[in-house]
Amino acid sequence: MPVVRIPSVLRKHTGGEAKITADGTSVREVFDSLTTAHPGLADNLFDDDGLRGFINVYVDDEDIRYVSGLDTPVEDGSEIAIMPAVAGGASSPQRVGR
Repeated sequence: MPVVRIPSVLRKHTGGEAKITADGTSVREVFDSLTTAHPGLADNLFDDDGLRGFINVYVDDEDIRYVSGLDTPVEDGSEIAIMPAVAGGASSPQRVGR
């Protein structure tokens, strides 16, 4: 079965689990299985248009946006990483190395 890496911000929906196995032969099927078992994840991963824009998903280190999106195939042992986008930074430019 594919393994899904859950970021810390979403682990409250998985009982604290960082890695979860889920059935499926595509990212879509795996996420259907995952959100059925852990319903709280669905609202955090999807909106009316599909996968939320600030959620990045990788299968074996490949960004699914450049493969087949949610229809990207997965195999037994594939690792799916869910990575929420991170924004922010310093409020003013910082000089480094002077």
